[in-house]
Amino acid sequence: MVEALEKIVRKYRDEDGNIISLMQDTQEVLGYIPGKAVDYFAEELGIAPSRFYGVLTFYSQFHLKPRGKNIFAVCCGTACHVKGGSKIAERVQRDLGLSAEGETTEDGNFTLEIVRCVGACSIAPVVLVNNKALAEMTPDSTSKLLKQLMKEESDGAK
Repeated sequence: MVEALEKIVRKYRDEDGNIISLMQDTQEVLGYIPGKAVDYFAEELGIAPSRFYGVLTFYSQFHLKPRGKNIFAVCCGTACHVKGGSKIAERVQRDLGLSAEGETTEDGNFTLEIVRCVGACSIAPVVLVNNKALAEMTPDSTSKLLKQLMKEESDGAK
């Protein structure tokens, strides 16, 4: 990890980058932003860690813990909520055996995220699976899809 971080900090210095681009590069390489990376950059660049965390917690694109190979994002914005988005989220959470939104399964294959609006109200409720929007989902159709993906993951691991 240190080698990757050194390369990123070199690029930051050479191109006179900003914290956002530094964090984007880090997440692209590591898949998320570990606290050790923030500490490393803070020390190397003489920037307070709080400045990094201010950026990381402001922008929802950044993730402070590892995410699963497959991301299930359930929209719970107004239209999706009214049409059952929250029930879908509860079902996915139960099917994955997670205790809360934003968690990742122990095998690292699935992460559940709740999003507030994906801008597709006319096809609500919407579930994003690896950034692919699926329209007019139900708890049952989402559960069926999830079970199929889980099967594919376990078959692929063999």
